[in-house]
Amino acid sequence: MPLHPQAASLLQVVASLGDPPIEEQTPAQARSLRSARARAESQPVHDVRDLDAGGVAARLYRPNDRDDLGLLVYFHGGGWVVGDLDSHDNVCRALATGSGHAVLSVDYRLAPEHPFPAPLEDALTATRWAHDHAAELGCRTDRVAVGGDSAGANLAAVVAQLGPVPLVYQLLVYPVTDCTRTQPSYDENADCYFLSKAGMGWFIEHYLGDAVTTDPRVSPLFAADHVLAATPPALVITAEFDPLRDEGDAYAIRLANLGVPTSHVRFGGMFHGFFSLADFLDDGRAANALAAAAVGSALSRA
Repeated sequence: MPLHPQAASLLQVVASLGDPPIEEQTPAQARSLRSARARAESQPVHDVRDLDAGGVAARLYRPNDRDDLGLLVYFHGGGWVVGDLDSHDNVCRALATGSGHAVLSVDYRLAPEHPFPAPLEDALTATRWAHDHAAELGCRTDRVAVGGDSAGANLAAVVAQLGPVPLVYQLLVYPVTDCTRTQPSYDENADCYFLSKAGMGWFIEHYLGDAVTTDPRVSPLFAADHVLAATPPALVITAEFDPLRDEGDAYAIRLANLGVPTSHVRFGGMFHGFFSLADFLDDGRAANALAAAAVGSALSRA
């Protein structure tokens, strides 16, 4: 299907800003631009507070004052190079209020200053800390899930595979699962909106350092069947006009074929990043609501 009219209009506005392609920027420039484009919080939440998750900065969102909430540990997108707690504040607010459960947003270290495996180590540390301190957060230790978008979904998928603590769900929004960049959608959407093939190469090169692209801790699609089969139920969201589309699709198919209860929804007419743009796109709001409902159901029945 063609690009959604709302998406097309938004992209015209973005193009008018004249920002250079990310692959022509330094990480510092990319972060500065990302910060300059940050939006103010738009959704009230019962309680929001910053905390230390075992040495990793994090932000807790609680939708109410119950002491038996489930907990979604969330890793922001941004290619492991950009993004922070503020860049995904509205996403986490929507997930907390929509699911009725707590969200712990993790401010993992960024590449290239801290290449692989540093972001993954922080993700694992924060997940362990969240489980061990769940009661202090008003949450249950048997109701912990992981999630993220893009590079954050990559971290969530790898954490789910490594299983540092018992997990009941994984939310993967247009996940990076194959850093070889050989999936057909890389060429089909090579010059696509918000994320291009060249831009994804810039992110991967900064993140990988000396790592091998087929290492399952980098590319979770390359994990062994028995590892994938042991991961928790999943929701995988992908976008039609996204270089990452096919690897997300492939990951969802593998999970399902290996017996993991998996829901997979591809949003036609949407581009990479739409999940974070719910203020502007109906499908962004719909994807937020879908994700929140799925997480809420999983954490309520755990």
